[in-house]
Amino acid sequence: MKRALYWTIFLAGITLTTSFRKYRLIDPAKADKDTYSVYIIKSEYELKIYDQDGEWLASYPVVFGSKDLGDKLYQGDRRTPEGVFHITGKRKHAKWERFMLIDYPTAESYAKFNQRKALGLIPANAKIGGEIGIHGTVPYDDYAIDQYRNWTEGCISTKNKYVQELFEMLPVGTRVEIRR
Repeated sequence: MKRALYWTIFLAGITLTTSFRKYRLIDPAKADKDTYSVYIIKSEYELKIYDQDGEWLASYPVVFGSKDLGDKLYQGDRRTPEGVFHITGKRKHAKWERFMLIDYPTAESYAKFNQRKALGLIPANAKIGGEIGIHGTVPYDDYAIDQYRNWTEGCISTKNKYVQELFEMLPVGTRVEIRR
């Protein structure tokens, strides 16, 4: 049984991170929405896959939008939302390889948004936003993941080869929990 190991090499200011995964994956044709759970830990820049028994299967390096890693407040703040979501759609994407849409905003997201707006923490004319998902990078920009460079508008991004694996592995309906 293999465990996740990370090697980080510093060469002339460039950080290279290699992840090792153990695979005990279900045939994608037999997987359903409850086969896997996804946990995205922003402070660790990591997306972890667990099976329905809670056993760790794989880890992938990821980046986000804002450097402060705070919870999404409103559309345009470049922050990644926190909470429990589900994959609602999957498509090939011309710019980011693959795109897996999550169901942000949820009822919980709206409740937090409205409370923050009432407290004056966000502008009165702000909108909650949407179109948040897990996707790859612009072609040949995988180095942004190696350097933990947050560049998205609030989405979760990983290397193109990893998002291809995730796209094949994770069915629509899969639970995705994002936390700091």
